[in-house]
Amino acid sequence: MAKIDLNRLEMPRQDPKVRAKNYDEVALGFDLKEATQEASRCIQCKKRNCTLGCPVGVDIPEFILALRENNLPEAVKALKNKNSLPGICGRVCPQESQCESACTLNKQGAAVGIGRLERYVADWERENKDKLATKITLPPPTGKKVAIVGTGPAGLTAAADLARLGHKVVMFEALHTAGGVLMYGIPEFRLPKAIVQNEVNYVKSLGVEIRLDSVIGKLETVDELLSNGYDAVFLGTGAGLPMFMNIPGENLNGIYSANEFLTRVNLMKAYKFPEYDTPVKIGKNVAVIGGGNVAMDSARCALRLGAEKVYIVYRRSKDELPARREEAENAEEEGIIFKYLTNPKSFIGTEQGNVKAMECYEMILGEPDASGRRRPSVKPGSEFVMDVDVVIVALGTTPNPLIAATTRGLETTKQGTVVTDEATGKTQKKLVWAGGDIVTGSATVISAMGAGKRAAADINQSLKS
Repeated sequence: MAKIDLNRLEMPRQDPKVRAKNYDEVALGFDLKEATQEASRCIQCKKRNCTLGCPVGVDIPEFILALRENNLPEAVKALKNKNSLPGICGRVCPQESQCESACTLNKQGAAVGIGRLERYVADWERENKDKLATKITLPPPTGKKVAIVGTGPAGLTAAADLARLGHKVVMFEALHTAGGVLMYGIPEFRLPKAIVQNEVNYVKSLGVEIRLDSVIGKLETVDELLSNGYDAVFLGTGAGLPMFMNIPGENLNGIYSANEFLTRVNLMKAYKFPEYDTPVKIGKNVAVIGGGNVAMDSARCALRLGAEKVYIVYRRSKDELPARREEAENAEEEGIIFKYLTNPKSFIGTEQGNVKAMECYEMILGEPDASGRRRPSVKPGSEFVMDVDVVIVALGTTPNPLIAATTRGLETTKQGTVVTDEATGKTQKKLVWAGGDIVTGSATVISAMGAGKRAAADINQSLKS
C-alpha cells in the first residue's frame, strides 16, 4: 500500500505587496500537475464523510478520482451532478468547516484540498468547453411553471435543479445583473465576476429565463405571480438590509454600511474609476467595524482604493473572529491592522458634517454567550480616540421587508427573516418556499445553495402530487 501523504499542497497566491494594489484574483489556482498531486492524497474512503459534510451532497470522491486519473470530462460530470455553481464554491465556500473538516486525513494530518480541486475542475470546464462532448439533456416539459425571486446562490441552485426536472423556471432579479450577493457583495480579487456570469449562463442553458430590473413587491407581488400562471414561488432574495450600531454620530458623512460600500466598489465598479464614474470616498484612515468575511472584504477593498491605514475594529479577540481564517490571514499579510477587543462608543465629526474620529472602548471577555463565544463587556475608564475619515459598518444584514410587507400570510420573525420548515424550505403560505439569507440572515453561499436544493426537491414533489 502506498504511503499516505499527510501534507496538503498549498495553492499559489499573488505576493501580498503586489496584490494589495490590484484587483486581480489573489489565489492563482493549481495547474494540472499540482491538482493531480493533491488529488492523489484522497484515500477513497468507503464511508464518505466528506460528501456527508457537503450541504449540497457533491460526490467528492468520484470527482477527485476522475481528476486523479486525468479524466477531466468525467470529473466535471461527477462534480456538476449535484453542484451547479462549482467555480463559485471552489473559491468562497468554507470547506474547512464542512467537507474538509470531515475528511479522514484530518485525524492524522491535513485534509485533502477539496475546494481547491473543485475550483480546478470548474475552471478546466470553463476553459475547455470544446472538449466536452456531453450535451445537456432535459426531460420532457412537465407543464408546470415556477417563479424564483432573486438570482443569488439559493435561487440559482433551485432554478437549475427544477429546470433539470422539466419545469419551466423564470427568475426575477431586482438589479441590472444576475448573481445577487455574488456580484455586489464579494470583491473581484476573491470571486471574479466572469466566473459568476459563467455559472449564471450555465443555469440559463438549462432553459431558465432571467428577468432583470424586476422588483417583486413592486412590479408584481408574490400573490399576483401565483394568480398569473405560476404553480410555485421560491423566495431567495437574500438579506440586503444593513444593521447599524445606533450610536452618536453614525449619520455623519463618510460612514458607510458594508452593503453600500461593496455594491459601489463591486457591482458599480468604483475600483475602475474613472472608467466607471461611481462615487466612493477614499479615506486615508479607514475603520471597518466587524470581524466577518464582509468586514475583511471591505477592508481589503479600502486598501486597494488607496487608503493609507485600514483597521479592522472587532470587539472580541482573534480567537473569536468569525471570518474564514485564510481571509483574515490574507488581510493581515496585505497590511490591514487588527484592533481586537475594541468597540466604538461614538463618532466625531467636523463642522461640515464629515467623520473625523471615532471614540472607542477597550473590551474584556467574560463567559460564553448564546453564540458560544465569550461575551464582551466594556473595560471601565478605557476610552480612547482613533483618527478616521471613513468608517464601514460590517455588522451583518437582515432581509429587505418589501416581500414580507406585500405578501399576505407570509410569516416572519422579529428579525424580518421568513419562517420555513428547515427540511423543505416550505413557508406558512401555500405554494411558497424560501431559502438562503432571507431565512437565516447573513450566512454562507453554500448554506444558501443547500437550502435552494432542498426547496427544489420539495417543490418538485408538490408539483407532481
